[in-house]
Amino acid sequence: MQLSENRFFTVDIHTHIIPSDLPQWKKKFGYGEFITLEHHKPCCANMMMDGEFFREIESNCWDPEARLKECGHHHVDVQVISTIPVMFSYWAEPKHTLEISKYLNDHIAEVCNLFPKRFVGLGTLPMQHADMAIKELRRCKEIGLKGIQIGSHINDWNLNEPALFPIFEAMQDLDMALFVHPWWWSAKTKMPKYWLPWLVGMPAETSLAICSMIFGGIFERLPKLRVAFAHGGGAFPATIGRIEHGWQARPDLVAVDNIHNPKKYLGQFWLDSLVHDPKMLEIVVDLVGANRVTLGTDYPFPLGEDKPGELIKTSNYDLKTKEILLGDSALEWLNMEKKFFI
Repeated sequence: MQLSENRFFTVDIHTHIIPSDLPQWKKKFGYGEFITLEHHKPCCANMMMDGEFFREIESNCWDPEARLKECGHHHVDVQVISTIPVMFSYWAEPKHTLEISKYLNDHIAEVCNLFPKRFVGLGTLPMQHADMAIKELRRCKEIGLKGIQIGSHINDWNLNEPALFPIFEAMQDLDMALFVHPWWWSAKTKMPKYWLPWLVGMPAETSLAICSMIFGGIFERLPKLRVAFAHGGGAFPATIGRIEHGWQARPDLVAVDNIHNPKKYLGQFWLDSLVHDPKMLEIVVDLVGANRVTLGTDYPFPLGEDKPGELIKTSNYDLKTKEILLGDSALEWLNMEKKFFI
């Protein structure tokens, strides 16, 4: 439904949220770099990792009322909310990751239940343990979440790891969307300066995740699994020619688990629009189609889009294409209908 020439039904699939208070998991479990929050001044808190400063966040990171006020200002009708990736805690003992996941998932479900027409929730899972992950996945479904956010790798596993396949299969069977967010740990020691884990590492991580799922045969074996990748696919759109050429030139190295051309899967997965550049947005849309690109802003963090949807709204696309990019594509990924929110 187009609301007006300059007003579209808008769904932002890439936003992060955290509870205002976190348990002292390090004290409880006896180890680990678990995140705690220090509310050091009104409407602000420091995220602390193992007692050291990690990031300052504002109340819009935990207060749904603050988020809704900003959504109203920017004409965002629905936010898809997921945890901050640093909370994944895949490195912890699985039972502890499960406990953390339940706490975060219950909070997200609570926010969505309070404002069911404004927020859609994605859960988090102990991905390092398939049985626990699938059990919590089912519970996420039961409490009303519409999908799951995971990292671009799970500890030392890329997403083609056979141990992960049953979880992806369960996501398809349960009709749960999957959002893959890049994770910065692999770049943490290699390039600690200049914010390079975020500027260089994350785009590479997203391409790694996409290629791992393509060449690992995930999309081939699970064609109904609805997967979206953050940050416009990272480095993937700019390097798909190289990726395809590698498949052609060295099938003995590349096509060992999936014989098909990687370009076969363009249009099978979604990419968000967070690319910060109009020409790059055109490349992404041309690559996978407008119905596979959806608004994502990384709200409320500084590497996100300052004015949600501005890149799409100021593009040269016609009104119908903007309508798809700002809302319809997201609804298809979530398998939800617009009438639910209107």
